[in-house]
Amino acid sequence: MWKEAYLANVVSADPMELVCLLYQHGLGAVQDARRHLKSGDIEARGKAICKAVAIIGELTSSLDLNAGGTISTNLEQLYEYMSLRLTEANIRKQDEPLAEVERLLNTLNEAWREAKAKQPAAAEPPAAPNPVWQETKLEPATQGWSA
Repeated sequence: MWKEAYLANVVSADPMELVCLLYQHGLGAVQDARRHLKSGDIEARGKAICKAVAIIGELTSSLDLNAGGTISTNLEQLYEYMSLRLTEANIRKQDEPLAEVERLLNTLNEAWREAKAKQPAAAEPPAAPNPVWQETKLEPATQGWSA
């Protein structure tokens, strides 16, 4: 049931909200990785780090480097850095790179949340004319296919 509610939330989210959702899930994955590192669960740690790297990949692919200018370029470099730090944390079994990525994702998440809060409310889309479906009179062809 929670999956259906989550998917409904994602489908109805605006682009800024989707970015915030990615940051939140990235944060959760990094926090999971830190927890699994402490407990010694190698497989779970690796999965959590892979999930965080995949989420950062999604954030990277969502950048519009032409329209976004310097900000998009800087974010691309930051995302690349975070991916490297996550990989380093996994290889060296270190918490410090995970903690750093967690702080960066948290800062970015807060900044996007503030920007979203300052965004003017979206106008409601115009209502579809009624009726949406119009009846037509269809009659069967009498002799198969016809041109």
